[in-house]
Amino acid sequence: MPKFHRIAALCVTVAAGAWIATGEFSSVGSAQTAEGKESPTPVSATAEKAPLVRTVSAVVPGFVDHARAIRLSGVTQADKRVDLAARTEGIIASLAMAKGGSVEAGAVVMELEGPETVAQEKIAEIALAQKERDLEVAQRLFDSGSTTESALTNARSARDAAAAELARAQAAADRLRLKAPFAGIVDSLSVEPGEWVQTGAPVATILSLDPIVVRAEVSEVDLGAVVVGSTARVRLVNGAEMDGTVRLVAREASAQTRTFPVEIALPNPGLALSAGMTAEVSLFAPPVRAVVVPRSVITLSDKGEIGLRVVGQDNRARFAAIQIIDDTPEGLVVTGVQEGVRIITAGQDLVRDGDKVDVAPGVGQ
Repeated sequence: MPKFHRIAALCVTVAAGAWIATGEFSSVGSAQTAEGKESPTPVSATAEKAPLVRTVSAVVPGFVDHARAIRLSGVTQADKRVDLAARTEGIIASLAMAKGGSVEAGAVVMELEGPETVAQEKIAEIALAQKERDLEVAQRLFDSGSTTESALTNARSARDAAAAELARAQAAADRLRLKAPFAGIVDSLSVEPGEWVQTGAPVATILSLDPIVVRAEVSEVDLGAVVVGSTARVRLVNGAEMDGTVRLVAREASAQTRTFPVEIALPNPGLALSAGMTAEVSLFAPPVRAVVVPRSVITLSDKGEIGLRVVGQDNRARFAAIQIIDDTPEGLVVTGVQEGVRIITAGQDLVRDGDKVDVAPGVGQ
């Protein structure tokens, strides 16, 4: 029996050595078959690698006509303000105004004593009337041939001289009377009846407060968006809010601030608003076609441009450069998004221009 085992072991050794000598070490499936056909090579060794298609989320943009708000700080001012001064010297005979009271346009608010000046005006009126009658007589005589043309000319010259004298006397008398240039409120009064005043002495300050004006300053960046006649929303320090109209946009900037003054007129029929109040002004630029997007979807291009990743009808991603025109609680208001695309809201930083993408089912479809 031991001898049989030795013979069996020897046979196994010889057979193994013969198999090794043939060199057939290939794996199963790679050796040539009995018919001479080569077995298939593994697919991973020859097939091209398939492109990666990422899945993103996208939404169809909702376009709106957005009027950007430009917010400024301002202060209320009188529509008109004038400091009245005495036009000649003399004693105040009457004063038809009181501090805090109102005056009408063209009303005589102060009159000085001046009997000689008034008398000269009356004399000039009488002289002119006499010269007018003399001219009428000279004209009739000339028409009938009873006087010369020279006499008629002299009469006409005398009438013209009398008219000029009357105009001079009336101007002197008019300087005794001080009139309000417009309707308003007497903000200050510096004189009293019976007081002697010199020519040019301050008398009173009159303010016109209807409409009242809010003065603010706009930056050179926003200047092009502000136009005369546009509506402005004004919030006063007392909490009142009202709409006004832009009536002035200055065309010369302040040398110190490089900003441009603007004026907004507010109705003030009851004179409830006073000059000098702090105001917050919101000016509205002309509306533009825009899209409101979340801040999280904003991205940058390879060149550093700010924009969005969008998907066209071919489901290929591309970059869309945008301009941010406003920042609202709902999101950023941007322009530059074209019709017919979807905005990628998730995965925008994982794709590049031309990448094929799958849009998540039910999102933006």
